Amino acid sequence: MILLQANQIARLFGAEVLFENIQLEIASNSRIALVGRNGAGKSTLLKIIAGLESPDKGTIAKNKTATMGYLAQDTGLDSQATVWEEMLGAFATVRQMEQRMRTLEIAISEADPAADSGNLLKEYDQLQHEFAEKNGYGYENEIRSVLHGFQFDPSFYTQPIDTLSGGQKTRLALAKMLLQKPDILILDEPTNHLDIETLSWLENYLQGYAGALLIVSHDRYFLDKVVNEVYELSRQKMRHYKGNYSRYLTLKAEQLQSEWKAFEKQQEEINKLEDFVARNLVRASTTKRAQSRRKQLEKMERLDRPQGDEKSAHFLFSIEKPSGNVVMQVENAAIGYSEEEVLSAPIDLDVRRKDAIALVGPNGIGKSTLLKSLIHKIPFIQGKVHFGANVSIGYYDQTQSDLHSTKTILHELWDDHTTTPEVEIRNILGSFLFSGEDVEKPITLLSGGEKARVALAKLAMDHDNFLILDEPTNHLDIDSKEVLENALIDYEGTLFFVSHDRYFINRIATKVVELSENGSKLYLGDYDYYLEKKQEEAEIAAMLEAKTTETIISAGKQTFVQSKEQQKAVRTLQRKVAQIEEELATIEETIQQLEQDMTAPEALNDHVKLTALNQALEQARTEQEALLEAWENTSLELEAFES
Repeated sequence: MILLQANQIARLFGAEVLFENIQLEIASNSRIALVGRNGAGKSTLLKIIAGLESPDKGTIAKNKTATMGYLAQDTGLDSQATVWEEMLGAFATVRQMEQRMRTLEIAISEADPAADSGNLLKEYDQLQHEFAEKNGYGYENEIRSVLHGFQFDPSFYTQPIDTLSGGQKTRLALAKMLLQKPDILILDEPTNHLDIETLSWLENYLQGYAGALLIVSHDRYFLDKVVNEVYELSRQKMRHYKGNYSRYLTLKAEQLQSEWKAFEKQQEEINKLEDFVARNLVRASTTKRAQSRRKQLEKMERLDRPQGDEKSAHFLFSIEKPSGNVVMQVENAAIGYSEEEVLSAPIDLDVRRKDAIALVGPNGIGKSTLLKSLIHKIPFIQGKVHFGANVSIGYYDQTQSDLHSTKTILHELWDDHTTTPEVEIRNILGSFLFSGEDVEKPITLLSGGEKARVALAKLAMDHDNFLILDEPTNHLDIDSKEVLENALIDYEGTLFFVSHDRYFINRIATKVVELSENGSKLYLGDYDYYLEKKQEEAEIAAMLEAKTTETIISAGKQTFVQSKEQQKAVRTLQRKVAQIEEELATIEETIQQLEQDMTAPEALNDHVKLTALNQALEQARTEQEALLEAWENTSLELEAFES
């Protein structure tokens, strides 16, 4: 069933067209993503569809019985009620039905048996059926489930909403919208401020959502999981594609290729016709045929030249000089607000040159705090950081607090590099999509995405060999994220970054560090590998729990031989761990010696020797990675036995 249709919608700003001739259809089971560059008009179009704004042209036709819910990006609940009271408000109709049922029950019980109470019973039966259909007997459990999904435990239920943080209010606004279950749910950037665990929960919840979904999001992983059709808003027009986000990219590329083939074929035909007309129009014997070809040209509906993608940013992160092999080490550290309020401990980090390490963990665990402690903006409660030789640090702050609101874009960069010619500064800004008079804009007037590009431009100009990045993809549209990813993949330095963008982590990270209240834990792979290992750990934990239960039940029956066998297995694993650690120490000394040998004058002047040393170094690093993985697997096995 069609719930809503947008017909020939346009938004104009004077003579300037933001978009026009927009066609969009929402059916009862739609799962739609609206994608496009920042500034293309996605949020404006959502407001028009939601009825908050009127189109300059066109109409919105909505099914009269269909309910609609719209949640703008970064919208938080503004209420003095408690969390629980506010969530109950999503079931106001159900609770009114419940109250009416209680009233009817009393009326029926007090009615004279001789009197006709049929009408009361009939109303009660109908109300009871409708109450059950609307989950009247389970709505409180539903509230608890959704609040748990958004990381609110029961201790939050009695807290007034106006005492919560902005991020918590934003999550509550989304939670209440989901509980209300509108027939058409319109979400503008719902994944902002959600950690990875909450994102995964939201994906699963929306996959089972009974109504239609229309979503704007820059989270490609999220879109691939949730949507099955994509509307692209680009160059003032709209195009529709069937499939998730990855399928949309494939179809878009195929469509562009097909358009080029059709355009080139028509251009070839036009050239042939024009050539024939030019050669034969003046000859009496062929004039009529030439005139016929000319009429054919005049009637031809000419195809526009395919435009492809819109202009993209293009930049690189280069380093002035390489660092040593050991970039950063942290041992037994603790972060938090005070010794009484520790967020995470113990934290151990060992960052080597060319590592690309993603730091993940729930919101509030201290990921940004850890980054700021590493660069000495916030002191560690315990422990300290050691940096290796020739390490130069570049830091990206997700809040862009290092930008000066009183400066223009041009002077934000130029004041830090006063000896660089203005034309070079302008060229760099041009690669970040700031050109002409744009560079004279004051920072305070920029959007979040524009500020992010300025901050990245500053970072690129510093040529540091160790980049510490706090949510670098926030505020960037999908195209800008992909440009940033490619630049970081080509980066010759070392990366340590926080991100909740799982697609970004998968493309960039070679290692993942998980931060929890119990400290840090290293996983030697990308995000998908991290998920696999977490699943394995959960399965091992479940198995051990089952074994523990069995052990308690049959503790009196365990034989002396079985106990000895288990102790023997533990000792074997302990020896294996110790052996691997010795081998790791040896291979690390080998790597350091090879790196030192490669910088010696006799090696630098001998190409053959330098090549041999480099091959030996690569082989040693491969052996080191294999040993680290063996150490991690053996340690996990040992932990399982010891527990």
